Amino acid sequence: MDEEHLLAVYVLHPAATHNRYKIIYLLCVALRTTAKEVFFMFKSFRDSYQELKKLNVLVTTALLIAVGIVLGYFSIQLTDTTKIGISFVATQLTATLFGPVVGGLMGGVADILKFIIKPTGAFFWGWTFNAMLGPVIYGMILYKKKLTLGRILVSKIVVAIVVNMFFGCLWSSMLYGKAFMALMSTKAIQQVIQVPIQSIIFWMVVKALQKAKVMRQLSR
Repeated sequence: MDEEHLLAVYVLHPAATHNRYKIIYLLCVALRTTAKEVFFMFKSFRDSYQELKKLNVLVTTALLIAVGIVLGYFSIQLTDTTKIGISFVATQLTATLFGPVVGGLMGGVADILKFIIKPTGAFFWGWTFNAMLGPVIYGMILYKKKLTLGRILVSKIVVAIVVNMFFGCLWSSMLYGKAFMALMSTKAIQQVIQVPIQSIIFWMVVKALQKAKVMRQLSR
C-alpha cells in the first residue's frame, strides 16, 4: 500500500512529462538564440572597428557628417509640436554602411560640430550621448543585414523608445525640471507620428541607392 502511494506521488503524468520537456526545449532554444545574437552583436562591433582603418570609410563618413549638418537645417512641420527632420538619413546611413562603432563616433562628432556652428543654448553632454547611442543601435540592427522595411522600422522603434523617449525625456526633466511622465506622454505621440514616416523615407533612400548601385560601392 505504501509503495502504491509513493508511486502516485512521484510518477509524473505523461502530459506533465511532455510539458516539462517542452519547457526545457524552449529554454534551450532561447539560450541558443540569445548566445547567437550576442555573438553577432560582438562581431558587428569588431567588424565596425575594423572599418575605421579604411581610408574610404573615413572620407565617406566625413562627407556624410557634412551632409547631415546641412540636412539639419531642413525639416517638415507637421503640427505645432511635431516636425520631421531629415538629417537622420546621413547618420542612419553611416551606421548601416559601417556599423555601430563608426556610426556612434559619427553621431558624436556631428552633434558637437552642429553645436559649434549653430549653438542652441548651453552645451549638454546628454544630447551628445543620445546622438551617439542612436547610430550605435542602428548599426547593431542594420549593419551587414538585409535592409527590409520591417527591419528599418524595428530599428526606428528601438531608437524611439530607448533614445528619444527614455533618455530624451530624462535629460529634459533634469534640465528644465518638468515631470518625466508628462514629457513621456508628449514624446510618445511625436514618435508615433515620426517613426513610420522616417522609416519609409530611409527605406526609399536605401532603395534608390541600391538601384543606383551606390550602396555596394560605399560599403567596400
